[in-house]
This record gives sequence, structure tokens and C-alpha cells, in this order.
Amino acid sequence: MEQLEIQSSKIKCGGCASTIEKGLKDFAGITEVKVNIESNVVSVQGSELDKTVIENKLAELGYPVV
Repeated sequence: MEQLEIQSSKIKCGGCASTIEKGLKDFAGITEVKVNIESNVVSVQGSELDKTVIENKLAELGYPVV
């Protein structure tokens, strides 16, 4: 199992965290998504994770990588 921590921006509230979690949870290989609102870090766990694809999806959701 792999874990990625990605620094994002514009994460301000629980609604933002929920949008990110819902937007990423259906990606192939992802088993868990956690968002830390205070540090703007998105933690993703799973297997064969593609960081670039995840970063692009975050940007698409409105939370670009820092």
C-alpha cells in the first residue's frame, strides 16, 4: 500500500474536504482519502497511485497543487 501527501490550496472548510474526498475516492487504486483543512494536505492511500493524475484531478476540482 502506498501513501501520497499532496499540498493543495484553497481548502478552507469541511465542504471543500468533502468535495475532494468524493472527487478522488472513485479513482482506480485509491482506498482512502483524508483532507487536513489546517495544513491543506490531501493524503491518499492505495496501490499503484499516479501522483500526476491525482494532482490534475485536484486542480479540476478547484484545489490546485501548491
